Amino acid sequence: MSRSVLILVTHLLGVGHLARAAALARGLVSAGHRVTLISGGRPAPLIRVEGATFVQLPPVHCIGVDFRTLLGPDGREIGDDIRQARIEAILAALESAEPDVVVTETYPFGRRQLAAEFRALIEAARNRARPIAILASIRDILNPPAKPTRVEETEAVLARFYDGVLVHGDAVVTPLSASWPTSPGLERILTYTGYIADTAAPVQALPSSEILVSGGGSAASLPLYRAAIEAAALADPPACWRLLVGHGVAADDFEALAASAGPRVIVERARPDFPFLLAGAAASVSQAGYNTMIDLARAGVPAVVVPFEQGKEAEQRLRAERFHALGLARIVDEADLSGPSLVAAVKAALARTPRSEAPVLALDGIAGSVRGVEEAAQRAENLAQAWTRLDQALATRREVRLWWRDDDAVSATPALDRLLALAHRHGLPLSLAVIPAAASPSLIEAVAEERDVDAQAVDILVHGYAHANHAPPGAKKQELGHRPAAEVLAELGQSLSTLRSSFGARCLPILVPPWNRIDPTLIDGLAALGFRGLSVAGPRPAAELHDLTVVNIHVDPIAWKQGGGLLDPFLVFSQFIRALEHDEPLGILTHHLVHDAWIWSFLDRLFGHLKNHANIRFLPAHALFA
Repeated sequence: MSRSVLILVTHLLGVGHLARAAALARGLVSAGHRVTLISGGRPAPLIRVEGATFVQLPPVHCIGVDFRTLLGPDGREIGDDIRQARIEAILAALESAEPDVVVTETYPFGRRQLAAEFRALIEAARNRARPIAILASIRDILNPPAKPTRVEETEAVLARFYDGVLVHGDAVVTPLSASWPTSPGLERILTYTGYIADTAAPVQALPSSEILVSGGGSAASLPLYRAAIEAAALADPPACWRLLVGHGVAADDFEALAASAGPRVIVERARPDFPFLLAGAAASVSQAGYNTMIDLARAGVPAVVVPFEQGKEAEQRLRAERFHALGLARIVDEADLSGPSLVAAVKAALARTPRSEAPVLALDGIAGSVRGVEEAAQRAENLAQAWTRLDQALATRREVRLWWRDDDAVSATPALDRLLALAHRHGLPLSLAVIPAAASPSLIEAVAEERDVDAQAVDILVHGYAHANHAPPGAKKQELGHRPAAEVLAELGQSLSTLRSSFGARCLPILVPPWNRIDPTLIDGLAALGFRGLSVAGPRPAAELHDLTVVNIHVDPIAWKQGGGLLDPFLVFSQFIRALEHDEPLGILTHHLVHDAWIWSFLDRLFGHLKNHANIRFLPAHALFA
């Protein structure tokens, strides 16, 4: 099935980001898809985008590693007018392309200075009537985040808007966790595509005895070119050194390089046949950018790399070390770069003993990325249909009574604040199952500050005694059992007394067994302790049991068996639809202390969606158990 794909990329220093996005665009076009490629960086004459609709935004660039200051073609910092013009052009391209998939290159892992335009695109895509899959596209290695808050902010954006992340690398060579902290939630949405290499046509070498020097598309490579010119004069035996200078290097700097070059040095602009020159060269000298390292891996020539490390940039260094470990390159530190150090490294590289077997690298990244895009588009459609099926199931009931129970509350935490904020945002009553033996004064204070109205009531339920497991090894966890009944009932009586003293009328005499398990022989003794209700998991056997009102929970969005995180939404919807088959209040269970960004985001969307149904009533526990 042909899909429409929109890709947004802005390269600021070199052209690697655009080159990778353009290769992905060409691969999608070859697979029969319609592609719109939006570029926000300066025009790059060697980048091929044939077959795709190309949209050039008012271009921006930066100087050195000052990524915060965005410059226009005139060299001056751009203003709000240029920023707004870029956003309007992006939204116009979205309207014209009507994409099935939107791909943002680097964002939200980077490009913070352009967050407004990326955010405008993904918000507009999410608000369209038809389902659109949103993917992030990142290289194998990212520059590690400077602050932990950057990781949290990135995951919040991913959880709210994104369906997946395409990592253009090989998890065996370099997992994303080597450069960026990954949580279980993030790991679940990663797709390692393999390295993006244009392998459609074999690289035919142009044999030579040259030392080929390349530095990407930016002026950051000038120190490398200058050291190479010095090294060429020192090389013994003499050889021809060819410098391919990127178009991002200013004309004056290019002419200065040419003027200082000796008779052994050829200085020219970067050429489209670079892969062929590289395959036939005696050796390569370069930085350690993504595209260059892939070309080196394919060519298999002796190589020396000088990772770019200005401004605390660590991405190229990490990649160089990974490829050095595979025997693909020698490293010269940027701080040690000079003519003598470079010529010594080249001599050592030329003297190396060739490997008997080339390291196996996943170079099928274009095909892997195309598959990732296609699968994301199909999943977005399937997910939209699942929401529709949920709506249809809800519509079959004249009235649906819902309630919300959150377990394991013990103290005031940022997670509790977020839970209460979610309840306020949607105007929902909340039942907190509090662990009596662990309840802290901070929790009592936080609950006391809540408004006491049914629309946003906070009821307190008794969550066992200490949430301690007393089951023998190999048995399912259980606190209320596996001990003498008198001992367990004495603890529960103390639990109810403790929470009544702490929370007053907010505390309901409702027992919520930890892990939703209780020895059936204990239930008959609960009423004598003052309990009036019981809440576990699954369809209830009866509305009343041993003088206790029974109201259970049925929907749990946490993937407990997979180690936590958000359960696949398709399974959550299945839980919901099955629960509607029973004539009883439907309960949603959460555990605020273990929620990640994806669970919070899903709950926010779910509650907002459910509130749109006129036949749904969210009820507080004190009404359900009355």
